[in-house]
Amino acid sequence: MRYTLILIICLSIFTTAVSQKFPDLAPTPPMGWNSWNYFKCDFNEDLIKEVADAMANNGMKDAGYEYIIIDDCWQVGRDQEGNILPDPQKFPSGMKALADYIHQKGLKFGLYSDAGTKTCKGLPGSRGHEYQDARTYASWGVDFLKYDWCHHSTQDAQASYTIMRDALYAAGRPVLYSICEWGENQPWSWAADVGHMWRTGHDIKDCFDCDLNTSSQGIMKILDQQVNLRKYAGPDHWNDPDMLEVGNPGLTLSESRAHFSLWCMLAAPLIAGNDIIHMSQDIQSILTDPEVVSINQDPLGIQAIKWLDYGDLEIWFKPLKNQEYAVCFLNRSERPKKLDFDFNLWEKVFDPENNWQKYTFDDAYQLYDLWEKKEIGKSTTPLKATIPGHDVLLIRMLLVP
Repeated sequence: MRYTLILIICLSIFTTAVSQKFPDLAPTPPMGWNSWNYFKCDFNEDLIKEVADAMANNGMKDAGYEYIIIDDCWQVGRDQEGNILPDPQKFPSGMKALADYIHQKGLKFGLYSDAGTKTCKGLPGSRGHEYQDARTYASWGVDFLKYDWCHHSTQDAQASYTIMRDALYAAGRPVLYSICEWGENQPWSWAADVGHMWRTGHDIKDCFDCDLNTSSQGIMKILDQQVNLRKYAGPDHWNDPDMLEVGNPGLTLSESRAHFSLWCMLAAPLIAGNDIIHMSQDIQSILTDPEVVSINQDPLGIQAIKWLDYGDLEIWFKPLKNQEYAVCFLNRSERPKKLDFDFNLWEKVFDPENNWQKYTFDDAYQLYDLWEKKEIGKSTTPLKATIPGHDVLLIRMLLVP
């Protein structure tokens, strides 16, 4: 009986030790680049090296971007022992050599797989090979895994994603785990102990305000889906409204600026999805603006509240460290909107999801326009401005000494 009890205790300790995600890999929202939004399946190791070179040299690395993530279409099959095989035409040097190249740039390497039997492009998924694939990823030097949800049949989502979580942990190499389950099983309600970030909806599309279909959605449609999810996000567990479309052909410059501002307000992972090798200076400036990125990377890790809604004009509010706040005035309309906003009419911000939390404006604040880089007044007097169509006024409220 004594030996049975000891065995049970030992098994319990072992299970507890391996049944967890790697902690503290995402104290602030992860930042990086992913191949899918712009390149789809049209990539190879030379392109990925160019992306790594660009990120290391164009200010993105200095701004906080660190992950280079290869999405679907890198794998072609399995060998006789079941080991996953990268496409030898695309990656003649192998994944380990590519990871080493990326690591030498001071960056981190990410890959994609799927919880089902196949990926969304019909290539081998990880179902039934979770521990084997996790060991392979560790041997290659993988730092980030995006794990999709195609060809999952009748699998249970939480159980499927937990299996890969445990496999990654057992492999021993810290891997940031991105759950790409499309929000179908409300991952925000269970995924905090499983992954570091989880998709809250279907794929993003580079259109500002369109509702395309069930598998692809515009930026405003995705924004609307985030309103009631704030309480589930925080350090090391983030809501993911999907990768950035900043700089892609379907968005104007103002739409890219608005999109980036909103994802920063949402404390969303900032995973660029454009051609960062050939992007314009204007797009580079948006992605690397240190003051705007700091809103996203604020250590409090609080997702913005949709504070006030006037139809085409919305006001989003995000508490920051040191009793400061970020406020984003969003113009969803194509026409300019005149703003005449009096902070004195709103003595506090009430968070309906956490009714214990109230944010007050008892002190005077300096209003600083983060994109124009200038002070535009104080909270004690009405804020007057004109917001262009499909654009934002993004301000930081600084306590007046």
